[in-house]
Amino acid sequence: MAYDHHEKRNWIDDRHFTVADPNYLRNSVLQIFWEDSDAPSVNVPVGDFFGLGHGRSRSYSSDLFSVSTDHEAQRPGSTCWIRMPFHGRARFVLLNESEEQVRAFFHVDYQRWEAVPDDAYHFHSSWRCEMPCAATPLLPDGAEGANLSGDDNYVILNAEGEGSYIDCNLSVDNHAGGWWGEGDDMIFVDGERFPGSLHGTGTEEVFGQCWGLQDVQFPRFGTTVFNTGHTDWEGQWTMYRHRDRDPIPFRRSIRVTVEHGHNNTRADDYSSTAYWYQKGPTAAPELPPAPQRVLRRPSA
Repeated sequence: MAYDHHEKRNWIDDRHFTVADPNYLRNSVLQIFWEDSDAPSVNVPVGDFFGLGHGRSRSYSSDLFSVSTDHEAQRPGSTCWIRMPFHGRARFVLLNESEEQVRAFFHVDYQRWEAVPDDAYHFHSSWRCEMPCAATPLLPDGAEGANLSGDDNYVILNAEGEGSYIDCNLSVDNHAGGWWGEGDDMIFVDGERFPGSLHGTGTEEVFGQCWGLQDVQFPRFGTTVFNTGHTDWEGQWTMYRHRDRDPIPFRRSIRVTVEHGHNNTRADDYSSTAYWYQKGPTAAPELPPAPQRVLRRPSA
């Protein structure tokens, strides 16, 4: 699936293809409906679906997504390589929630099989945000305390049913400065209690890196938005981690979370896209209204 998206302010003059809405990657939405479902199983802002956090566009390539960007005009051509089996019917929708017109070109490649296994999972994807995250107060002595439940973590995915979690991207807008990446990942499968069977040791490790982040784009992990001019980890960042080769299966439920700072003490802007397969078409969560998806400050 590929989506070449750009805009122009004047539809009569084809010589000028300027971006009329600087937030169009957040204000346009990709929806996918499987079989005869009335609710989309994929419901994600277009930019975030293709790994472009904060409504910003940058060229990169991985095993599951590739983006080639006209950087001067911020017009990306984006490709998704994820397999999306279905039995009878699929409907792809591009929804423009911008106040401006959007001009888009797209193509969808598919194969007709003689039979698809009856128990084949359907592809799902959802988007979440918390802008800002609610910071946990420090202890009276100024210490950060301990997180002994995971209840206040930022939630990337909360799904019920049977399926397999395969991917996510996470975007952070650091307003206060200072290193924000000491938040541990905690994934709770089938209702298990804290600390869970999948409990990590820092946000950069979730995305295959260490000692902070590096400006890298590898097949399985990397950073698509890297603030190269930062002095103290301030600004905007987007990371991805593909798990299609080491998926996390679940039978009843899965809750994918990460701390926003150690013990959730930071109040940065977080947003994320989750990707998973699930038994039967299931409705993805509704998106916040377009104005609530836009960052509290303009993209850098």
